[in-house]
Amino acid sequence: MADLTTRIAGLTMKNPVMTASGTFGYGVEFADFVNLEEIGGIIVKGTTLNPREGNDYPRMAETASGMLNCVGLQNKGVEYFCNHIYPEIKDIKTNMIVNVSGSSPEDYAACAARIDALDNIPAIELNISCPNVKQGGMAFGVTADGAAQVVKAVREAYHKTLIVKLSPNVTSIADIARSVEDAGADAVSLINTLMGMAIDIERRKPLLSIATGGLSGPAVKPVAIRCVWQVVKAVSIPIVGLGGIMNAHDAIEFFLAGASAIEIGTANFVDPAVTVKVANGISEWLDQHGCASVNDIIGQLDA
Repeated sequence: MADLTTRIAGLTMKNPVMTASGTFGYGVEFADFVNLEEIGGIIVKGTTLNPREGNDYPRMAETASGMLNCVGLQNKGVEYFCNHIYPEIKDIKTNMIVNVSGSSPEDYAACAARIDALDNIPAIELNISCPNVKQGGMAFGVTADGAAQVVKAVREAYHKTLIVKLSPNVTSIADIARSVEDAGADAVSLINTLMGMAIDIERRKPLLSIATGGLSGPAVKPVAIRCVWQVVKAVSIPIVGLGGIMNAHDAIEFFLAGASAIEIGTANFVDPAVTVKVANGISEWLDQHGCASVNDIIGQLDA
């Protein structure tokens, strides 16, 4: 069997398949459906410094080849996570990673510092697609300066592997990637959701409570692969690819484009055991094509 081991900066992963934040709860919710320790890494739902109620319902809507969501980072805050969630997940034998969100660089840094103290959390994923409340609500991740500002603040407070999740809702995702690399990111993950909207034509109202939301699922995969291919040429840090991955074939496209690992999101709602199936499928494909390791195909696109 092919060797599926891969590395993302300071993380060693038994296989390159992770779960995307917000689609897999805290992991324990899926324990009845899949062996959590067969997944390369589990990125738990977004955590903020203070509790958040999230947006009003409805906040999910099915679309052609995907879904929209505007959940709004609902969570009980980092202290609740540390005191109640962490004890439940700390002994799961895989990379348990926390997605960190905030509304100011100070919020991000304070939340990251609290998680830094947890021995069995080896990395965080920084969601910089959040609105900057001090500058009119524009997302940090849509400008190079805004993205760098958050990463610098977190880098001073956080000492383990720092993955920064990039937004596709920008003019040049490569420029944003370079800015976060320069600011201290150990790796980048991409893409976060694309902004979208759907309308109920009988009611003449948006399907989501706040009108717009994040589009995920198979519809975004071509955009995600394009972004990975552009970013891999712009930075020297590892890339985690995500966006519309439903099976091993999809994952292998991301590896060829240059991703060292992948995350599966929306597909978890369709099949809660999809992560392990994808890892097995990658192994089978590598064996069929005479590859000794997944690393043999990373960035090997002939283009």
